[in-house]
Amino acid sequence: MDLFGEPEDREDPPEDLITDEMLEEVVDLDPSEYEISDMIMETFQDLDQLAEFLDELRRFKPQHDDKLNALVKLLKSDSVLSRHKALIFTEFADTARYLREQLEQRGIEGLDEVDGGTKLRHTTIRRFAPYYNESSSAGLKAEGHKETRILISTDVLSEGLNLQDATRLINYDIHWNPVRLMQRIGRVDRRLNPEVEARLIKDHPEQKSLRGKVIYWNFLPPDELDELLRLYGKVAHKTLRISKTLGIEGKKLLRPEDDFEALKEFNHEYDGVPSTLEKADLEYQALLTKYPELADKIKALPGRVFSGKQHPSAGAQAVFFCYALPGAERTSAEPAADAQVQWTDEAGPTRWYLYDLRTEKMEEESARIIGLIRSALETPRHCAMARPTLSEIRGKVEKYIKNTYLKQVQAPMGIKPSLKCWLEQS
Repeated sequence: MDLFGEPEDREDPPEDLITDEMLEEVVDLDPSEYEISDMIMETFQDLDQLAEFLDELRRFKPQHDDKLNALVKLLKSDSVLSRHKALIFTEFADTARYLREQLEQRGIEGLDEVDGGTKLRHTTIRRFAPYYNESSSAGLKAEGHKETRILISTDVLSEGLNLQDATRLINYDIHWNPVRLMQRIGRVDRRLNPEVEARLIKDHPEQKSLRGKVIYWNFLPPDELDELLRLYGKVAHKTLRISKTLGIEGKKLLRPEDDFEALKEFNHEYDGVPSTLEKADLEYQALLTKYPELADKIKALPGRVFSGKQHPSAGAQAVFFCYALPGAERTSAEPAADAQVQWTDEAGPTRWYLYDLRTEKMEEESARIIGLIRSALETPRHCAMARPTLSEIRGKVEKYIKNTYLKQVQAPMGIKPSLKCWLEQS
């Protein structure tokens, strides 16, 4: 309310957030069973974080929106987008309305917007794609309608509609489901009707060179945000599965240079090709065969074993961590709601993390980490980092695990990952 004020049409005073009916449902719990002080401290930390977010939001102005600015630049600088039709997709109605308002203020003409709340949707579609919806530019003018050049839409228009009057499409955000992305592109990348094409080109001869070739852009999350969302990786992995099963023409759904090299870890599922991690396991088995006593030595090692080696890149520094992450397992045969649960390392996964000191980024992809940490008997031990620095990095990694894995599995307070070993690279 501090940010946006009270709604102008509100007549009644705001209701209590906690009603009497809700209070009647409250169940008293035994405070001795909970870490009350830790819970309160965590709550205050959450409130502090929310306050930071709200403070950022208070200062935010559309002119600071780099993504919006990039879209405006694209629409004004591209030789086709600046003159011809384009379809812009976004996942959210609020974003679609925001884009229309801001693009109008930036001087982009011929705009229209459609979302789940839009009435007369058919009219909106005909104004944007009259030729493939039984009309024409002249027909719209005779009806008193102004033809739309740029249509902003949510996924309400992503399937089953003919919008191929346009040959350009922009995904302002990528949907988590690659099928939805393909459906969006399929609005303009559709079979062309020769009769309709002849009428369109006759009325608009300047579009002749554009017909039959579709071009689209994807706005991908910035690297910093994608590290939190893991969105690109999720969509790309699903895309590979779909491509392997059904095929995607050109295999260029997300990025122009995308040939799925980074996703070939799935190939063994389809083609029988060993993945990087399978090859690593074969290396390990070969070591056990060559050195039979190695297995017992590894089991005898204490936790948190530390070592170091020289980084292959000059001036680069990183720290590798191997953690056993806790998992929940039932300790009784009772129904799920009543079953006793305990959290153990054996029930959870083992994960690798590599923290790069220069970029302050976290790498979790084991296939990319293994080349940096692989060592031979003759590899010299090399440790140069100060202990306080190493401890600080370890704290960052464990905080990262807490905010990602432990939150995802809803681990109770006090459940922590176990550090098996770590390796300095400098």
